[in-house]
Amino acid sequence: MSEEFDFERIKNKAIEQLKAGKPLLGKDGAFAPLLESILNAALEGEMDAHLSEDERMSGNRRNGKMQKQVQTSMGEVTVSTPRDRNSSFDPQFIKKRETILAEGVADRIIGLYALGNSTREISDWMEENLGNRVSAETISSITDRVLPEIKAWRSRSLDYIYPIVWMDAIHYKVMDERGCAITRAIYNVLAIDKDGRKDLLGMYISKNEGANFWLNVLTDLQNRGVHDILIACVDGLKGFPDAIQSVFPDTIVQLCIVHQIRNSIKYVGSKHQKEFLKDLKRVYGAVSKDAAETELLDLDQKWGEKYPIVIKSWQDNWEKLTEYFQFTSDIRRMIYMTNTVEGYHRQIRKVTKNKGVFPNDTALEKLVYLAYRNIRKKWTMPLANWGTIAQQLAIKFGDRFKLL
Repeated sequence: MSEEFDFERIKNKAIEQLKAGKPLLGKDGAFAPLLESILNAALEGEMDAHLSEDERMSGNRRNGKMQKQVQTSMGEVTVSTPRDRNSSFDPQFIKKRETILAEGVADRIIGLYALGNSTREISDWMEENLGNRVSAETISSITDRVLPEIKAWRSRSLDYIYPIVWMDAIHYKVMDERGCAITRAIYNVLAIDKDGRKDLLGMYISKNEGANFWLNVLTDLQNRGVHDILIACVDGLKGFPDAIQSVFPDTIVQLCIVHQIRNSIKYVGSKHQKEFLKDLKRVYGAVSKDAAETELLDLDQKWGEKYPIVIKSWQDNWEKLTEYFQFTSDIRRMIYMTNTVEGYHRQIRKVTKNKGVFPNDTALEKLVYLAYRNIRKKWTMPLANWGTIAQQLAIKFGDRFKLL
């Protein structure tokens, strides 16, 4: 600051603002000049230390100042960074190009972004609470701080074995380099670890969902330390089971019953749907695989002529649709459909629902990861009845699954 700091003036202004019910923080608050004075004094002290006798002997000296606006927990302040003739001064108190001094402010911006707030809403919050607005570019720069964390998370080592894994994709619109909105698929691998806790093993962005890309995902899991998956639950994507078993040949692959039902009912006339679903429920709701096969034969006799494509689909996928029958009811409920990963997707969509089109893949990845980071805070306890389920898995899979 160019003028001498006047403590009495600051004190009187603070008293006036308190009496008037006005905030002391923020750009126009009484404390802003005090904070500016402290920051500028610190920078001047750093420059004095930098311009040692040796520096001055070499011809280096002060060369004016450069002003910039800095966001702090007390609002926006103006600091004047001294410059030297040799441009060798590297301030540490407020670094070059640093515009956010308080980590709490940056953390709050990232937190608001993680909840799905737009840059305008975040800027409104900054203005209301700190007395100034921030640009979309600044907010993007702040949220970019999470990118190294994402990179480290994406390449972290995984467990040797996972008892149950659900794999599914969620789709979004992203602007490409031509300014056109295109579809992006985020491949999510949600698992239960040996302690019964949920863990997102990875998320992978691709142009569309396909078995070939899933093969890349599975190979990445293997490269990061996964040697075995006991049960994999997936939708009816063609070639998906083969992709899984090409990497993990001993894995039991269960196709999602709900996906199969949805695909079936599309080909059933509306006047028959209610009755058909009632008959179909006897198939997947049977007490055993043998009983289910009997019910499927009855379904074929009753509906086979009207809807041969539907019946054939169940027959062709029968082995992968009925893997759950070899397990007890506790495990059956977990694996016969992909509700677990779809429930995770619903939580993600609550955060991303207001984002029609993302500007790029990085923006999509940042928001989805930050949403996941909030969701995983609740994944601290094992699943209900995990002790019983773990014993059942140990009996079924023997040495492949050893109790801790």
